[in-house]
Amino acid sequence: MSGIRAHGAYIPRTRLPLSLIAGRPAKDGGPEKAVAYDDEDSLTMAVDAAVDCLRGFDREEVDGLYLATTSYGLREKQGAAVVAKALDLRRDVHTVDVSGSLRAGTSAIDAALNAVGAGAAKNVLVVASDCRMGAPRGALESKLGDGAAAFLVGKDAPIAKVLSSHAVSAELQDYWRLDGERFTHQWEDRFVVEEGYVPSMIEALRGAIEKSGKTAADFSKAALFTPEARSVGGVMKKVGLRPEQLQDFLFGRLGNAGAAFTPILLVAALETARAGDRLLAASYGDGAHAFAFEVTDAIGKLPQRRGVRGHLDRRRPLKSYDSYLRSRGLDPKEWSAGADLGLSATVRYRERDADIGFVGARCFECGQVHFPKTRVCYRCHSKDKWEPHRLSDKQGRVLSYTFDYFFPTAEPPTIMIMTEVDGARVQVQLTNAEPADAKLDMPVEYVFRKIHNAGGKPNYFWKASPVLEGV
Repeated sequence: MSGIRAHGAYIPRTRLPLSLIAGRPAKDGGPEKAVAYDDEDSLTMAVDAAVDCLRGFDREEVDGLYLATTSYGLREKQGAAVVAKALDLRRDVHTVDVSGSLRAGTSAIDAALNAVGAGAAKNVLVVASDCRMGAPRGALESKLGDGAAAFLVGKDAPIAKVLSSHAVSAELQDYWRLDGERFTHQWEDRFVVEEGYVPSMIEALRGAIEKSGKTAADFSKAALFTPEARSVGGVMKKVGLRPEQLQDFLFGRLGNAGAAFTPILLVAALETARAGDRLLAASYGDGAHAFAFEVTDAIGKLPQRRGVRGHLDRRRPLKSYDSYLRSRGLDPKEWSAGADLGLSATVRYRERDADIGFVGARCFECGQVHFPKTRVCYRCHSKDKWEPHRLSDKQGRVLSYTFDYFFPTAEPPTIMIMTEVDGARVQVQLTNAEPADAKLDMPVEYVFRKIHNAGGKPNYFWKASPVLEGV
């Protein structure tokens, strides 16, 4: 039976205290939300969550990658292909974008389960990631948060086997964003909850529970999408769920992460689950979609990962609301961004292995690693004798650093560092760090990030992030 073999998550370190939105000083321990900062978006978060999910697994075994998001910025350009390249997956991996609804995350999981169950693929990586925005100081701004979750779906030793799935479709204008707009809109709260959310969730959950052959009382945890915590009360009563069965919604720490919200809550439920536990997961958006899972003995053998808990503990609160606005490009500017074509498509194609995949080259003769690849090895002087060598999953160390106050960033300075990784020297930016954090010989890991915008589109490369204690 197909199911979930592994899970992972990513929640940005940057947090916006909700009091700053209201113009009040931030308080330690007060409510906040996770925000993708100036070098992050739905694609970079998807890569981070996928890396977390694939710890301990051979990437060559991944046959498909399904990316679920409502906030990928480009049209007629597949985001899943970029993620697959960044992960250095096989060239014949089947990539699919799933979008258009807040149910995209669970729709992608369902599609992966069906593909594996039908024998079309052995292992499918599903990544749900969203970076939605409410208008500054609008009703939705304090409710929305950013994050991503990933699942490896397959038949071999699943940690959670699927018992049932049930979806319902409903046409209701509740949440929407017009093409070309940056902000998500919502109709009146009470109408959305009473006419859309509650009846759709009840029907989907009842259907999944009935198909599973269980009762609501048989489930340990329920990871349920909800616009806000109080909205779920009517669903619980009708379905027969008790408050202690609900997975923590993470409001005041994460926020509603859109298509990634239910997947993130499911990851959180799996992090504390034991063999024999049964889990419900349900998403909402143009209807609702619910799953029933049963946890297996394999969960005890899953390699440790950061997951939801690890990322929630790694936080960097913003000191001002203005810095948040600058990070999202919402602050007034004297000069508008240029409309040039950006980087040459030829250059991007030629350097895609290095720029997107962070793949260097290892000399056949002496083993020296180079980044970027050169024709002649600078150690043994052999010519054109190379094999690909992935650096994205390696750790490096800082050899030198400098502060750049001119490179545009939400919070100057930009920290430039020279790192050593597997014998190669690589110059990158340091992210997730303050100037005081930069130290010689500091261990770093490499993370996929936006490097700049050119031609009205994001351009990606890899940056270094300090290795913190833990996983």
